[in-house]
Amino acid sequence: MVIAPLAACSTGGGSDGSQGTTTITFSYLWSGPEAESLEKIIADYNASQSEVKVIGVSSPDFQKQLTSMSSSNGSFDISDNFGDVVGSWASKGILAPLDDYNIDMSGFVPSSLTQMKYGGKTYSLPIAIHSQLLMYNKKMFADAGVQVPTTMDELADAALALTKTDADGNITQLGLGEAAPGATQRMIAAAFGGSWWDKDGQPTPLNDGNIQAMTWYQNLVNKIGPDKIAKFVAGYGQYQSDQDPFFSGKLAMRIDGEWNGVGIPKVAPGLEWGVITIPGASPQYKDTTEVTASTLFIPANSKHKEAAAKFLAYMVSPDAMKAFTVALGNMPALTSLLDSSADYSAIENFSAFADALKSPNAYAPSSAVSAGEYMTDLNKAFDSIASGNETPKKALEQVESRVSSYSK
Repeated sequence: MVIAPLAACSTGGGSDGSQGTTTITFSYLWSGPEAESLEKIIADYNASQSEVKVIGVSSPDFQKQLTSMSSSNGSFDISDNFGDVVGSWASKGILAPLDDYNIDMSGFVPSSLTQMKYGGKTYSLPIAIHSQLLMYNKKMFADAGVQVPTTMDELADAALALTKTDADGNITQLGLGEAAPGATQRMIAAAFGGSWWDKDGQPTPLNDGNIQAMTWYQNLVNKIGPDKIAKFVAGYGQYQSDQDPFFSGKLAMRIDGEWNGVGIPKVAPGLEWGVITIPGASPQYKDTTEVTASTLFIPANSKHKEAAAKFLAYMVSPDAMKAFTVALGNMPALTSLLDSSADYSAIENFSAFADALKSPNAYAPSSAVSAGEYMTDLNKAFDSIASGNETPKKALEQVESRVSSYSK
């Protein structure tokens, strides 16, 4: 679906600050069951008061979202994305700062707010937080007689042992796959003590740990065969569907997030899977995880910011956040909810993901202005490394050569 041309309007002459009901549009990227859950929350909010009426629009098209926000007349008053876009978008002036509105900003998990600020102001708030760990197929491990890895060497050995090919050499089962381009490589680097950003959030592609990690990764790919992997990956089914390669038993391991605790029982109820933190290359790097946030924001071109802020405040309140995160299998961004584990106990492997947030090696990606450009270049480098076209050092040197040209 695309963003519907819904003009934000008011009944009874109402507009922000006046009497009557102000109608706002909430254009969100979720779809399917997630959108259904969100629509229920919207309905509950609309029924709870008469000041603001929210119309929900499922619009998963990121580019249309950005186009609307960049125009003089936007098509929505509140929307969602991930924390890594906040710095870039705020610097362009397309997000409204939230500090002047009556939104309680206390009680959030501290790491969930890392990406929410720019220039000393808050431009977005987290509705959910995510950690990514190593998921594995228990049956595949048992059938192959492979132990769950505790070191990066053991992880490489397990990935090789769990990769199967047919008589023609085509891969039929891959030991270690990925859920999203670049995510696996970024997180493996942390297991080697690497980091893609310095303490100020600026790019550091040539960090020694990054190069060690990408060398480990390229060696593993070369042992299996880059062309064979590329052919196998080209046949992947839709993520989180019954054709998802992890759900359908074609992947033995992948690094992925807590939302699988809801997705797998619905789509692949017979799948026996476990979760561990990514093994460290040495003990001081164990229990690494990347902490990201699903966020809500108000575009600067919204004509009903006050009304949108009231709804945003409701969305990040304990009751609404609990309903949203339990339905999606996400972790709540409020400390009080994260500690109330009983509400999330029915979600498979949820506690493993939640516990990972407490690790001293949990980190949040940078939301610096240059984050988008940097990620684009890193993903190109990762492709070159995986295909064997470049050595890790040379591929990352090419990224380094572009850092000075990034937006500031």
